[in-house]
Amino acid sequence: MSTNMLLYVIYGVGGVFAFIVIAYLILSKRMKKSDYQQIKKLRQGTESNSFSFEILYQKLYITYTKIPFIKSYILKLRRRLEILNVDDEYATRRDSAKILSKTLLILIPIMVLSIIIAHTNYLLLSIILIFEIFMVDSFVDGMVDKMDNTLLKEQLDFFAEIRHAYHEFNMVEEAIYQISQDDEKNISKQGEKIYEVLIANDPEMELEKYYDIAPNSYLKEFAGISYLTKEFGDRKVDKSSLYLKNVNNITEEMQIEILKRDKIDYVFQSLSLISIVPVLGLEPLKNWSVSNFSFTQNFYNGKSGMMVQILVIILTVLCYLLLRKIKNNGSTDKNTQNTENPWQAKVYKNPIGKRITNLFIPKKGTKEYIKVQKLLKDSASKLKMEWLYINRITIAIVTLLVSLILFVQLHKTAINWVYTEPTSEYNLMGGMTGTELIEAQALTESDNKFLDMFRGNRETTVDDIREAMERSEDYEGSDEEEIATAAERVYEKLQKINAEYLGWFEVLLSVVFMIIAYMAPIWIMYFQLKMRQMEMEDEVMQFQTIILMLMRIERVNVEIILEWLERYANIFKEPISRCVNNYEAGAWEALEVLKNETNYQQFIRIVESLQAAVEKIPIRDAFDELDSERDYYQAKRRESNDRLIARKAMIGKVIGFAPMVVMFVGYLIIPLVFIGLTSMSTSMTSIS
Repeated sequence: MSTNMLLYVIYGVGGVFAFIVIAYLILSKRMKKSDYQQIKKLRQGTESNSFSFEILYQKLYITYTKIPFIKSYILKLRRRLEILNVDDEYATRRDSAKILSKTLLILIPIMVLSIIIAHTNYLLLSIILIFEIFMVDSFVDGMVDKMDNTLLKEQLDFFAEIRHAYHEFNMVEEAIYQISQDDEKNISKQGEKIYEVLIANDPEMELEKYYDIAPNSYLKEFAGISYLTKEFGDRKVDKSSLYLKNVNNITEEMQIEILKRDKIDYVFQSLSLISIVPVLGLEPLKNWSVSNFSFTQNFYNGKSGMMVQILVIILTVLCYLLLRKIKNNGSTDKNTQNTENPWQAKVYKNPIGKRITNLFIPKKGTKEYIKVQKLLKDSASKLKMEWLYINRITIAIVTLLVSLILFVQLHKTAINWVYTEPTSEYNLMGGMTGTELIEAQALTESDNKFLDMFRGNRETTVDDIREAMERSEDYEGSDEEEIATAAERVYEKLQKINAEYLGWFEVLLSVVFMIIAYMAPIWIMYFQLKMRQMEMEDEVMQFQTIILMLMRIERVNVEIILEWLERYANIFKEPISRCVNNYEAGAWEALEVLKNETNYQQFIRIVESLQAAVEKIPIRDAFDELDSERDYYQAKRRESNDRLIARKAMIGKVIGFAPMVVMFVGYLIIPLVFIGLTSMSTSMTSIS
């Protein structure tokens, strides 16, 4: 390359470099003057280079909605969280995925442990796995209840701050708006929603909409009192604000409820686990007993042991369900049940399903129909009459089929043990040594050849078996006494095998189980009704608090009080709803009907006071004892809650420990004692 050419290259590279530097300076100067810096600032804080659980939960939510079995759980969970996270889709998806992920992290190790423990017993393993999948509901409910309790505790601080803000602004809506600016708490979302209701063009209609989505009755009361105060104004009662006194009343109600929930959670926190443990302890208990007391093999590996196993599992499922009913106060389900188009509705739309179901449903107007309909209402069931009977028919059919399958499996288990039991004499406490065990198994295999030869033939005699043994290579060279002893032994085994078949008594027993299963949904509703009746006193005291808040507000009449009671009622909801519907036709008469429909004395007193307020005296005078004896009612309610919790704790402990007691007594102690004494008696007879 010439010198001139080299200079041209150097000049060219230098020119390109200079052009790049000049272009960079110009662009940099323009970027500082443009919107680029503003966009850069907006992006700061939104980009994340590290791992984010928030993004992970959003992706998991989408994944869960695509998995058929998990999809139903995530949607059911979402319906409950939508109430807590008002108009916040991001938080609803995040919390749904978070709770379900934690549930799966707990459930999967338990399932793996179950497979490891009971991998040799396929029937027991299948039942345990089905039961553990069923437990997902319990885990999900527990985590959502925890969020609900957290929201309730946040409301205490929220209402305390409302008092200070109201003193500052002296306006209900402004006080709520100022306190609701904290975006980190769920209660702030509820406060913003209540604020939007109060400033709406039609606040009364928006308030009714909010009542349908409010997560608890205390927020309903707060929203209602705030609306009445905004509409009718506040006034002084005993030199203090009536609005703040009402907020204080709601706060006291919440404090009592929080203490009640904490006590119930403390009482039941381990009972559910205790009721489940026996299912996982069956197989380890069996292995320990067989390894230490070999004479129990016949029980644990035979039909009797499997029957006790099935009994423990069924008892565990029943106790687990009853514990959930007791802990949930027997109240209405928390809006998680799909009442629009469940599988029962789809079955009833089918002509064949509808025809079969109608055969079991009592005719309208009959005594039985009215009785079942009243039970559905009193137990707060969301099921329709048709859906209830579809459930009953389905459970009955499934129980019949499962019972027959289990009886067949029991016979197979008994036959299998005859084929696999080592054929040898062994002492009471000890097991067989390696050589003895090999010889016993070889003798069992030899006997199995003759069992297969004569199995199913009920006319077989000992002589037939002895003749077959004489022709067999296994007994070539054996004397007649040995062959006769072996023939007797094989004949006894053959008799056991031929006796193991599905008999008429077992079919009859399966039908009895089917009838019990058919009645089970009705019995569960009766149980739930009893649990709800235990809550009557607590609900009546809530009514007293609501009346205490309303009676001093101007323009409040008996009809408004009844509407409020209907809104917050649970146990007395149906009779109060009928009273509200019939109120315009005659106030005193409607209240008289309401009084006759209930038999709880404290509620009857409230109705009588409302009747007096309709015709004779003002509402304030009709309920003046509520204000004067406020401290007494509060103390009485706390004492009533303590009695209720103590009663539930007693019932819960009996139910929770029942599977454990049955497992140890029926699956360990009785077999050891009974079989041990029997074996000892046989041994002593042989010695003598």
